[in-house]
Parts: sequence; C-alpha cells; structure tokens
Amino acid sequence: MSVRQRKQEMLEAMQRARALEPSSFVPNKLLDTLIERMNLKNDAELCRVLEVQPPIISKIRHRKLNVGATILLRMHEKSNIPIRELKELTNASMH
Repeated sequence: MSVRQRKQEMLEAMQRARALEPSSFVPNKLLDTLIERMNLKNDAELCRVLEVQPPIISKIRHRKLNVGATILLRMHEKSNIPIRELKELTNASMH
C-alpha cells in the first residue's frame, strides 16, 4: 500500500470518527444569527465587521476551529448580543 493510499485511508477514518462524535458545538446557528441580526449579507461581510480574516470564519463554520474568547468578545462588541446568548447559540442543540 502506498503512502498516498494510507494517508487517504487515515483521513477517511478520521472523518468517520468525527461524524460519530456527539457534538454540542453548532457554529452555523451562531454565525447565521449574527449575520441576520446585524443585517449582513454573508460570511465575507461578517469578516469585515468583526475584523477577522475569512479563513477564521470558514474554519469556525466547518467546525475546524472553536469560537474562542477573543472572537466571542468581538462578536459581542460588534453585535451588542450578550455574551451569554452568544455562548448559548454556540452550544445550541442540533434538533
């Protein structure tokens, strides 16, 4: 088996394991709520308002990066949504 094949198998196994993990982290709900409440068009506009690079929002949306304290505080400052509510949106159930 080649290195490329082994790497592909490892990536697939990791993706299967990630799909089986129960997760309470729901970034889309948080980001979509921010976009809606701030009357923004899309993630790109959210990046400009929050003054973060687009890959940060992309990684959050694709669950590769959790919402840290710094960006949570920035979301609060720019949107005036209470931090408690932002945290609840971040941990909302996926029902």
